Amino acid sequence: MLHEMVGEVSMSALGGQEYREKVKQLEKALTAASADTSLLDDLCHWSIQHSDWNVRRLSVEALGAKFPTAPEAHKVISEAVHDDVDWVAFTAIRVAGKYRIPDAVSHMIRISGWPSNFTKPAYARKPVGCGAAFTKQALLDFFGSTEPRELEELEDRHFAGLRTEVRAAQRQPDLQDAVLIPAGPFIAGARVGEIGPFQMDDTDNPLRVEELPAYYIDRTTVTNARYAKFLREAADTDEFSHPDAPAGKDHTPAHWHDLRFNQPSFPVVGVDWYDAYAFARWAGGMLPSENQWEKAARGTDGRVYPWGDVWSDDKAQSVFTAYGRPDVKDLAELEELLLSTRVDWPERPVVAADSYPAGASPYGLLNMAGNVWELTRTNFFTRADMAPFFKGKSGQEFMNRPEAFHVLRGGTWTSPPVCMSTFYRGKDLLTDRHNEVGFRCVYNTSEAV
Repeated sequence: MLHEMVGEVSMSALGGQEYREKVKQLEKALTAASADTSLLDDLCHWSIQHSDWNVRRLSVEALGAKFPTAPEAHKVISEAVHDDVDWVAFTAIRVAGKYRIPDAVSHMIRISGWPSNFTKPAYARKPVGCGAAFTKQALLDFFGSTEPRELEELEDRHFAGLRTEVRAAQRQPDLQDAVLIPAGPFIAGARVGEIGPFQMDDTDNPLRVEELPAYYIDRTTVTNARYAKFLREAADTDEFSHPDAPAGKDHTPAHWHDLRFNQPSFPVVGVDWYDAYAFARWAGGMLPSENQWEKAARGTDGRVYPWGDVWSDDKAQSVFTAYGRPDVKDLAELEELLLSTRVDWPERPVVAADSYPAGASPYGLLNMAGNVWELTRTNFFTRADMAPFFKGKSGQEFMNRPEAFHVLRGGTWTSPPVCMSTFYRGKDLLTDRHNEVGFRCVYNTSEAV
């Protein structure tokens, strides 16, 4: 009978009296229906899948009233919080608060923020619409308090199990060759508009002061030897992959068999952003933000290069050293030199990741200028963390999307000094795998072993 009534709602004249009557009849029938397994299955399906939003709304309401403890109902009500029709979402939110659906709490906090914050008397907040108001009230109903300190304790208690699971699932990083970057401010951004004979546009990285909490960062870029361990452990799993990465992605570097790039002590190259992301998770860390990278490279005094303000050929692997041409004097000669590049030339483009100790940064990090560009987790255009959503699409479909470009830092073996300053911002498509690009990882200070 309920199936017939649901079908009649769908077939009724849109916006007509007949439709409204059918909706009322369905509401009464759902209220009177027996709470059995078949009804639970139907309500779960209709709450999410039905094309008529009133059917979804009434199904969510009935789920809460008749199956307030069923795990299947909790999952569906939580999903319905994000329904694209407002009154379905509002209903799910109210049901979650009234019947204290634990699964929905994290979903609602994403909408309104933490109750322990928005109940504070001095908490700054702008006027909100119905959705935020319903969500705030539902969270207060769930926790049963309006007192900020008590709410903070209740929030901690609610998420304690999840935090334990997350901590248990986290891989402990090996920090033996990582460097602690202390908390505090540093001078970020471009200091000059010209370095040697090469011009640059520094308008995208203005001079400023940034403040960062403490973190660890790899002393060197990730080497082929270290990356090989990751390949052995991650060969048959997507456990470490970004959610947007293709299923079963092969993380093998493009230049894994090229003798010019595959020596164990060399920085790994030929990886894309998804590969670097997966390695960083496997290593118990993440890719650095561009601000984290910049502070680690230049310290707090705003220096131009990791070692100071004056360029020196013997402190970094640049286009001068890789091609054996220290006499390149302008852009035209640089481009002419780069055009001589072949599959097997230059013969020794990169050096070991721990080379050039004289070019170390103030914190002792090596090759923060030159050798290979370094991937970051920062989007070039938005300056926020990368949040790609291109799964199932080819590079041609998203290569012009701003969301697809991450920041590169540090310059590489084809770079002149201008690209190797501590503040120069490069960019690259997140699926490109170049022999000029590698990466290093950062780690939270709480994860020291």
